[in-house]
Parts: sequence; structure tokens; C-alpha cells
Amino acid sequence: MAKNYYDLLGVPKNAKEEDIKKAFRTLAHKYHPDKKGGDEVKFKEVSEAYSILSDKKKRAQYDAYGSTGGPQGGAGGFGGFDFSGFQNGGFDFNGQNVEFDLGDIFGEFFGGAGGGRGQARGRDVSIDIELSFKESIFGTERRVVVSKIGVCETCEGSGAKKGSKMITCTTCDGKGEIRETRNSIFGQVTTARVCPKCHGRGQMPEVACPTCHGEGVAKRQEEIHIGVPAGVSDGEMLRMPGKGEAVPGGVAGELYIKLHVKQDPAFTRQGTTLITSLAIKLTDALLGGTYGVRTLDGEEKVAVPAGINHGEMIRIKGKGVPSGRGVRGDLLVRIDITFPKKLSKGARDLIEKLRTEGL
Repeated sequence: MAKNYYDLLGVPKNAKEEDIKKAFRTLAHKYHPDKKGGDEVKFKEVSEAYSILSDKKKRAQYDAYGSTGGPQGGAGGFGGFDFSGFQNGGFDFNGQNVEFDLGDIFGEFFGGAGGGRGQARGRDVSIDIELSFKESIFGTERRVVVSKIGVCETCEGSGAKKGSKMITCTTCDGKGEIRETRNSIFGQVTTARVCPKCHGRGQMPEVACPTCHGEGVAKRQEEIHIGVPAGVSDGEMLRMPGKGEAVPGGVAGELYIKLHVKQDPAFTRQGTTLITSLAIKLTDALLGGTYGVRTLDGEEKVAVPAGINHGEMIRIKGKGVPSGRGVRGDLLVRIDITFPKKLSKGARDLIEKLRTEGL
């Protein structure tokens, strides 16, 4: 049965792109394998769902056919008959053991959906980076070096030694695929698979590249530029398509970056609002005053009104977290009234007079 990508992400079929992205970020953070209690299987499932539903073309194909490989049978498939027990094995049919592979059969009947003729895809890569609190608010750029299988730098992915030409593949005769006829429960079925020699290109190097031995890909270190957007949160995942591992004759996987944000002793965050505290003297709480408050943009002067209460908030507009709409949240300053631990005789006499005034 085809996977229900909407159910995997927990969104309705008419979900907007931003809702799909938000759901994926939440689930990717929950199931990330590097996190305590993570689940690698579920992480891969939600990543697969997001890779389909975040692509308009793939999503349209999935909505129409239940997959991205072309029209599919109904959920029951072949009148509700369950072939799962026969996958990748043999079946006793009319007293004869017939070897077959359902993936190849379905690929032939349904346009390559599981038949091995689809374009190969490289492995996804996951890394972690640490950000300061300020970098998470305003965004930043990072350059990281990742050791992975990438396009061979010597031959630039061609697989050929420099100066050598490409020739027709001798295994598939330039077709890029190998067709095979075999017996199955449906009779004789012709299947096609990607040529293992040329990886579907139909051509091969006359002289192989000495670095990658004709594969076009090799293990190497690659410097990757990462743009961290403003307003990210601790544990959030960034996704970079095509920056994962490369594969001969296919497309590269994806790079997932998990963000770890350092705490700031002066600020806490609630959505797009930042909260900090300001210690003021008792006399200023009674009579009012002006204080300098540290913000992430620098110091701001704040007027403390007379008669303010302990724990009361003063709002500084536009000094919070940037949102996707190009506006910023606010900074809330919580007032902490500092009470003196010791009083001089003169101060005590003055406070006694205030008491007689009913204060």
C-alpha cells in the first residue's frame, strides 16, 4: 500500500506550503536520530514525505496517482489481493516454482514505480551547527566542511580521464538500460533496469578517471555555504536539496542541518517576543526615572513611570525576533525593584515619616 505522506506529516491534503514545512520541522526535531529518544525510521519517513509534498510537481503527481512514478492501482491493488508475501522470492504456481521480483513487475506495468528504472538518489547527510542567541535572532552564514561522496573534482563527474573521449556503453549498447524477459505469475514479463556499467547514461569513458575509476563520484571533503535565516529556534532543521551524497548516474541526496542555539543569560524568547529584566531602585519605582536597557541592537533608554510595580512589564516595540513577514516582535522589560538590605538611621527616619503619610 502506498504511503500516505499527508498522514505521516499530520497535515490535511489541502495544507499550505508553510503548514507542511512547519509540520516537517516539528517532526524532524522530534525524531532526529542524534536526539535522545529519536527514531531513525520515522525521521526518514517524514523526510521522504516532505521531499515529495514540498515539491509542487511531485505533490501534484502524488495527489493524482498516489505516488510520484505514474498512475497506480487502488489501495487494495489487483482486487484487494495481497502480494506482500511474494516479494523478492519464488512462488509455487501450477506446481512450478517461478522466480520473480514484484518490484520489477510493477515497474514494467506502472511506468517505473519501483521497477528499478527510476533515477538513483544519493544518501542524505545530517550535520549539527551551534549558534549564539544573537545569530539565531538575526540569522548568519556558516561555511562547513563535510566529508562525503561527491562529484569527482578531477573529471567533474564525467568519469573519464582528462583528454579521453566518451564511447558507447558496451553493456547496454548505448540504451542506458538492460531489458530482461522472465517468467512470472502473469506469464512472461519484460523488465528494464538501469545499466550497471554506465549508470543509465548510455556512454562510458574510453579511459577511466584515475581518481574515481570511471564512477564520476568519489569520497572527498566539500566546503558548503549555509545561510541561516533570521528567527530560527533551538533544534530546528534546515534542508538543502542536492547537498547530500552524490551517486553515479543519479541525483544527490539532501543535507539536513540541525541547529543548536546557546542560551543568553539576559534574554528569554517566546515566539517573536524577547523578555529581559531591569533592576531599579525603590525610590525610582516610587518617583520614576530613566534607565539604559540592553537590547540585541544596543542600549536603549527607557522611562520608568512613577508608581510602577515589581514584575510589571515595559514594552519596547520592534526590538524582538524578526518574523517571516519582514516585521519584528517586541522586547518586554520586566521590572525588578531592588529593596535595600540595610537602612541608615536617616533613611529609616524618612521611611517612618512615609509610613505616617500612609505610604
